[in-house]
Amino acid sequence: MRRRMIQMLLVVAAVVAVLATVKVRQFQAASAQAASFQPPPEAVTTIVANQEEWPATLGAIGSLAAVQGVTVSADLPGLVSEIAFESGRVVERGQLLVRLDTRQETAQLAAAQAQLELARLNLGRATGLSEKGIVSQADYDRAVAEHRQAQARVGEIGAAIDRKQITAPFTGILGIRQVNLGQYLEGGAAVVPLQSLDPIYVNFSVPQQDAARVRVGGEVRVTAEGAGPDVVARITALDSVVNEATRNVQIQATLRNPGGRLRPGMFVKAEIGMGAAVQVVALPASAISHAPYGDSVFIVEDVKGPKGESYRGARQQFVKLGGTRGDQVAVVSGVAAGEEVVSSGVFKLRNGAAVKVKNDVQPGNDPAPSPEDN
Repeated sequence: MRRRMIQMLLVVAAVVAVLATVKVRQFQAASAQAASFQPPPEAVTTIVANQEEWPATLGAIGSLAAVQGVTVSADLPGLVSEIAFESGRVVERGQLLVRLDTRQETAQLAAAQAQLELARLNLGRATGLSEKGIVSQADYDRAVAEHRQAQARVGEIGAAIDRKQITAPFTGILGIRQVNLGQYLEGGAAVVPLQSLDPIYVNFSVPQQDAARVRVGGEVRVTAEGAGPDVVARITALDSVVNEATRNVQIQATLRNPGGRLRPGMFVKAEIGMGAAVQVVALPASAISHAPYGDSVFIVEDVKGPKGESYRGARQQFVKLGGTRGDQVAVVSGVAAGEEVVSSGVFKLRNGAAVKVKNDVQPGNDPAPSPEDN
């Protein structure tokens, strides 16, 4: 019985050893196959890098502001008795906009004028009597003071009546009316916005390290989406302080705005000329791989594999970027003219990956594109 048991155990051990050997050889073969596996090449498009001269510019985001812009308000409280304007119209300086009710002030003015006439008569009598020595100097001085007070009272009431005629402080375009006929206005209540739109200001900021290259009188190309072609402005002022929160310097440029197509508050892109042109390599924006640790491109070249074989592969190259122009991005350093750069498909590449170039369809690379849905 014991002998049969031992034989059975030996047979089981032999079977297990054979199975283990087979499995080990299978694992070794799989590992060798995995080690020698070469993934298929990735399909990409490429472009040959060319060196170009780009004007030295600095881009900024800004907004438009009126050279003169106010919300016309009521100076004194009163009831609106006349509205002499329409929303959105052009008005001249001094043109009447709103007239408030002045019936009470008109009555007060009539009473003050009567008082002034009485004071004038009293002063005339006091002057004649004073020349004859009949009245004292004090009585004469009192008559003079009363006459002057009456004159001041008439002037005060007249000024109040004038202040209830609300007029345009300068020539410009009106906004939306904010009052109605018969409405009671408190002092300082808004009546209508008024903006002077030609010329108009462009306000934007530049980093402090670039502010030294910005000069008053310099040219700024302004783009306002949906407001027609680009326009040229001139820098008219630089702020005297640097913003402590952003370390930027506020710049103000002025441009002509005939017809008022540009409006205060519009978002614009400003491109400031910074002097002589610079040499750059212009690549499509799709060729740039952006990452937290830096921007890079993939250059296609002959790469040697682990067994010494040569194949077409991608080498990752970190670059320093400059400005943009249409579909293009300026590469200041990292890419030399004549190198073949991947222009699309960079998101699926890694350093040393095999590639297959298919340039049937190329990404946009126009310095001045005109999209249909612009």
